Amino acid sequence: MSDAAGGRGIRIADVLRNIVAKGASDIHLQAGAPPYMRVDGELYPFEGVPTLTPEQTEQIALAMMSESQREVFRHRHEVDFAFTIPNIARFRCNVLRQRGSVGVVMRVIRDAIPSFESLGLPGGVVTELVSQPRGLVLVTGPTGSGKTTTLAAMIDFINRRFARNIITIEDPIEILHRNQKSLVIQREIGLDTADFVGALKFAMRQDPDVIMVGEMRDKETVEAAISAAQTGHLVFSTLHTLDAIRTVNRIIDFFPPHERDQIRILLAESLLGIFSQRLLARADEGGRVLALELLINTPLIRDYIKDEEKTPLVKEALMQDNLRGMQTFDQHLVELYLAGRITMEDATFTATSPHEFRLMVTQRQGGVGPDELRDVTGAGMHPSRGLR
Repeated sequence: MSDAAGGRGIRIADVLRNIVAKGASDIHLQAGAPPYMRVDGELYPFEGVPTLTPEQTEQIALAMMSESQREVFRHRHEVDFAFTIPNIARFRCNVLRQRGSVGVVMRVIRDAIPSFESLGLPGGVVTELVSQPRGLVLVTGPTGSGKTTTLAAMIDFINRRFARNIITIEDPIEILHRNQKSLVIQREIGLDTADFVGALKFAMRQDPDVIMVGEMRDKETVEAAISAAQTGHLVFSTLHTLDAIRTVNRIIDFFPPHERDQIRILLAESLLGIFSQRLLARADEGGRVLALELLINTPLIRDYIKDEEKTPLVKEALMQDNLRGMQTFDQHLVELYLAGRITMEDATFTATSPHEFRLMVTQRQGGVGPDELRDVTGAGMHPSRGLR
């Protein structure tokens, strides 16, 4: 990659080095604007760099891509790939066209893979789930909620402790895993294999113990992932869903109505757990904190997944079965708020049910009656409903 961009002498490698050093998670290079960076969830312009020209952004983008990626971009006008600048960072890149010019969005991928505890995950629960010989583990959440990092930590844990054959199928490969106790084969869509479905099909002939599918995007991928879990493999994947119930429903909705009863049974029998994540700004110091909804597939949960009419009861089971580590988002938000780690404003904005969140906080802070709760929440909801 050329160090200078265009005729104005901007040393893009130096710019990226400085942005990464500021702790940015994402970098935006668009014509007509200076470089922008996302730090702790907020977007800022990078000061000291002039507005980028269309020629500069195009030159930067083309320098990052291989010839085959340039060919894809010429035909599709957008392409995903991973790119490494030595001694700076690895990036997951998306190159796009907008208003006739080329833009680049770069997700910064850290080399160090954090531990479960440093991510804010419950170490004991996660360790037990990822140590299972077979089953399906899902990590869900919106874009930028840390799903990739959580999956990487799970794969790294297995890699360091067990002698397993781990196959990852990613689009693109983001975090690189070196062989430790395990053998790790990482395959990239478009470079090493054509698509998720084909890669999953052939993975079954590659003697896998663990399979990581970057994302379950369609019926065929979901079907193949569940089939792999059913046939004795430990399977990890992600979905862009906000909580456990939405995740179950999203998987079922991939299938036509006449297949849904069967897929409910297969999902219920293969699922180990669902981690649903969101990231919030920390109130006590810089950075962000993980808010987590955690479902573990107990016999009761399994029964609720199999029966469409009982699936809404999953939330009640999560709230009541916290001895196993299960919790809803709102329950975890209450813990984070009372510990002073997040603000009331951020917690209320992020909560699945802001009303129930406020009720739980009020009860934890002293347990007041219905009249006081009406003053706090602006509604006459009976406090017992906040405990469901």
